[in-house]
Amino acid sequence: MRDNAQGTPSRPPAEPSDSARGPTGRKGIAADVGASLVVFLVAVPLSLGIAVASGAPLIAGIIAAVVGGTVAGAVGGSMVQVSGPAAGLTIIVADLVMTYGWRVTCLVTLLAGLVQLALGACRIARAALAVSPAVVHGMLAGVGVTIALAQLHVVLGGAPQSSAPANIAELPAQIADNHTAAVGVGVITIVLMFGWNRLPSLGRFNPALVPAALVAVGTATSIATLSRWEVETVTLPGSVAGAWNGPALPSSDQWQGVAVAVAAVAMVASVESLLAAIAVDRMHSGRRVQLNRELCGQGAANTVSGALGGLPVAGVIVRSTANVRAGARSPLSTILHGLWILLFVALFAHVVELIPMPALAALLVFIGTRMVSLAHLKDLRRHHEAGVYLTTLFGVVLLGLLEGVFLGFALAMIMALRRLTKLTVTSEERAGSTHIAVHGSLTFLAVPRLAHALRTVPEGCHVDLDLHVDFMDHAAFEAIHAWRVDHERTGGRVDIDEVHENWYTRSSAQSAPAAKTAPRGAARWWAPWEMRGVSRTGLNPLGLLSAGAREYHAGTADRMRAVLNRLPHGRKPTALFVSCADSRVVPNVITASGPGDLFTVRNLGNLVPPHGAPNADSSVGAALEHAVTVLRVPSIVVCGHSHCGAMQALLNRTHHDAEESDTAHMRQWLAYGQGGLSRLGADEGALAGLPTAQALCRLAQENVREQLDRLMEYPVVRERVESGELTLTGMYYDLETARVHLLDAGTGTFVPVAGAQDLPLQHARTEGQGPDGQLVEASSSGVSSRPSC
Repeated sequence: MRDNAQGTPSRPPAEPSDSARGPTGRKGIAADVGASLVVFLVAVPLSLGIAVASGAPLIAGIIAAVVGGTVAGAVGGSMVQVSGPAAGLTIIVADLVMTYGWRVTCLVTLLAGLVQLALGACRIARAALAVSPAVVHGMLAGVGVTIALAQLHVVLGGAPQSSAPANIAELPAQIADNHTAAVGVGVITIVLMFGWNRLPSLGRFNPALVPAALVAVGTATSIATLSRWEVETVTLPGSVAGAWNGPALPSSDQWQGVAVAVAAVAMVASVESLLAAIAVDRMHSGRRVQLNRELCGQGAANTVSGALGGLPVAGVIVRSTANVRAGARSPLSTILHGLWILLFVALFAHVVELIPMPALAALLVFIGTRMVSLAHLKDLRRHHEAGVYLTTLFGVVLLGLLEGVFLGFALAMIMALRRLTKLTVTSEERAGSTHIAVHGSLTFLAVPRLAHALRTVPEGCHVDLDLHVDFMDHAAFEAIHAWRVDHERTGGRVDIDEVHENWYTRSSAQSAPAAKTAPRGAARWWAPWEMRGVSRTGLNPLGLLSAGAREYHAGTADRMRAVLNRLPHGRKPTALFVSCADSRVVPNVITASGPGDLFTVRNLGNLVPPHGAPNADSSVGAALEHAVTVLRVPSIVVCGHSHCGAMQALLNRTHHDAEESDTAHMRQWLAYGQGGLSRLGADEGALAGLPTAQALCRLAQENVREQLDRLMEYPVVRERVESGELTLTGMYYDLETARVHLLDAGTGTFVPVAGAQDLPLQHARTEGQGPDGQLVEASSSGVSSRPSC
């Protein structure tokens, strides 16, 4: 369920019945059976077409589809991914068939499967994801263009040439020839493939429910058969014995090339399968893919497919997408689709043999063009990797698969090294001091540029050095530290501010100290604007916010996007955090929490209106109900703080009868805080004579206790607390010491949370804040019992 804290609350879905729960329920099995039939209808023509493009026996595509469905589905680690003959492997297979023959190609497939099994057993599946997606997508696009160019000749009634450049050169002459029947079949197939899913729904008929490939190939076959067009059709072996054409050993001088081919097939099949599995995970809400198990499943399928005389197997995104959209819930749909293919070919081989070869070729032309994804290209352009994509694409088309992948990978490595040298150094004078900002990665490659900028600083001046860097190696640290020591020895002053991580601070702790200077104060991302060099002078509020947004975009937005993309859609916050609206209290800072951790409600005085009170503000109650019933948070925290303006207003109203004009809404709201005053007996002068700060501290802490009691008036809260599903926690933040205090349920007092430096090692991770950022109860072990006020 989505954590829609800023959206419209939604009621949690009802629990499914036992019969429908999970993939083993009746509804789950029915959904898998229906999905398997849809995928079966898609897989048959695609498998035959890929076999045609690979130059392999047509039955090899059927064998690979059956084995990919049954073996990879049963052994693999993905819930709904469908495996079978993949278009991305056609160039490799076609070259192997031409060079070594079909039976040696089967041996390559078998050995590649064993390599995949070994890699999966060694649990290094994630290493395959280190290949740049730009290279992978460029490779697939190049394969798609190569397939389309080759099969376009078959559509025109001719034969494909040996390479993509040769196919391009031969294409004009091929178009000029007249191949009426073949062209007619191809045009019908392509038109239906492009247009079928664009047809509008008519009544209960939805074109999207019928696979376009089945409609296109079926229609072309029917027209060609009924019209008695003379076109080449599919030919299958007449018996099972004739169907088997398994692996054979190569000659002694071919083993070196076979070894390279095994590595190439294993690499391409593994990377394509794992990337497809991760992409498919985004389409469903079931169990996430187990990458090492999936790699073992692909290896087992390739081993069996090669032994039986089938094509190499990989996870395929087209069939997997059809499987998800058809409602598949478990690997059962993948396994069943393989069985349906086997039964169909065994019982209806004569129907398959009616399919015109130009129809399969046209299907491959369509698939090849769709493999060139403009969406991927646009996304890669935003990340400045479009050059890698295009280099790989044209390299595969013009030179070959391995050559194109090598070129793309080499360019990706060069660009990665270039980014390591990408450094921006800006310098400006500010009120008698020099402000230098460094953005980028500080490696030895960037030291010359940084050193040049530092040498331009005049001797004896005050320097503010802001390091907005994501990495600093030892050479860069030595350059900065040596310059700092020299500059401060000549009477200058250097304040170094590390905005993201303390690279310099960690290294300088083990190096010779620089000269002692008066600390400016570490201005971090959470510090006020003026501490980060943003002047309030001359800027209106919108200008300040825009300046802050620019700084966020420059240094944090990319990292934040990566964090948010990794959060699950159904992220459940750890706590409902009720805090004062005071701008000095920042809940995520004082709890070291991040996006998705806290569901925050802020108001004047961190107040909770009584349940059922007439004319009560409903915003807090609405947030409370949403957090407890929809998000099902395990904790509610009420956080007060020192020097609270709302508590000051309550005291002023009690003792000084302050001016009441223009404060009607505030007075109405602060009436919900009278309970804290009553508990302290403030009306009888219990706070009289105390210093103002101490009086405010006592009232703010008593107000937290009062709001916790008021939360228990809400039935939904009381029921969850009594059942043990929900805990209530009181918190107090001392602005003078910047320390957090937690309410001890046993003593009723606020106890300061000890930092890691204050605790024995065995207690450092068990008190205050847990290692995962969640709030935990404080205990008296290792914590000072000094009251905060």
